[in-house]
Amino acid sequence: MTLNELRFIVAVAQERNFRRAAEKAFISQPALSLAIQKLEEELGVKIFERGKSYVTPTPIGTAIVAQAQRVLEEAERIPALAAEGRNQLISPLRVGIIHSVGPYLLPDLIPALKEVAPQMALEVEENITANLEGLLRNGRLDVIIIALPFGDASILTHALYDEPFQVVVNSEHGWAARRSIRAPELSGEKVLLLDAGHCFSNQVEEACPELHRKGAEIQQGTSLETIRNMVASGLGITVLPASANSPRYRSKLLRIIPFSKPVPSRRIALAWRKSFTRTQAVEALAQAIALAEISGITHLETL
Repeated sequence: MTLNELRFIVAVAQERNFRRAAEKAFISQPALSLAIQKLEEELGVKIFERGKSYVTPTPIGTAIVAQAQRVLEEAERIPALAAEGRNQLISPLRVGIIHSVGPYLLPDLIPALKEVAPQMALEVEENITANLEGLLRNGRLDVIIIALPFGDASILTHALYDEPFQVVVNSEHGWAARRSIRAPELSGEKVLLLDAGHCFSNQVEEACPELHRKGAEIQQGTSLETIRNMVASGLGITVLPASANSPRYRSKLLRIIPFSKPVPSRRIALAWRKSFTRTQAVEALAQAIALAEISGITHLETL
């Protein structure tokens, strides 16, 4: 059984005529008839009923023709797959990104990626680090954007940028006129952080260990934007990454105050499986992030 024989039976089923099918397949009618007869003998069934004025698939022939069409469609995908292999920047890239980065990186990343790899679309999954790691390891994501440290010997990482943390308070808060805040001072305030499981909350608590002391008041929220609005309403204070405090997110109801040195910060990176073959796509993503104009961060060396 060959692909050509499958093409012949599909052509006959469509045309219901051997002469027209032969013309469509660019073959002589006797050669077409012989090829189909040979296939029928090989399979041990009649694919077509033949009459003086008609040709029609048998019941089993109808099923065989339908399967032949599926096989031919799949076979036609092989050149397309090969083309994608030659050009790694054609097919979509499946990217995972943590909640505290996605909303503040993507609006600048997408236009930059259009310059670097205009044909490469992004399929984006926003989730917590633990879930993104699982999706990366089982192959459902190609690359993820997370905070370091991350991974093991089977995972490659590339640091993208460093990002300081900043204190955000209501404009009527007692700190509103302050020029800087020392990290230990947070323990005396009601601090709003992301729910447990979000790595950003863990990073804030590691940078401000006094928040672990007995009596420190911490309230959790579902997203940084929800928390920002809770602070604006006067419920407490929060700590946000600098990218979340770009001009597009600022409000007259809030004040952004830097930390005193040493300034708490995080390092954002790409992570991908060591076995992942589309290295050019990963490099293009890193280049696009390097071009993105993200407020408050310090870009690191590109791939």
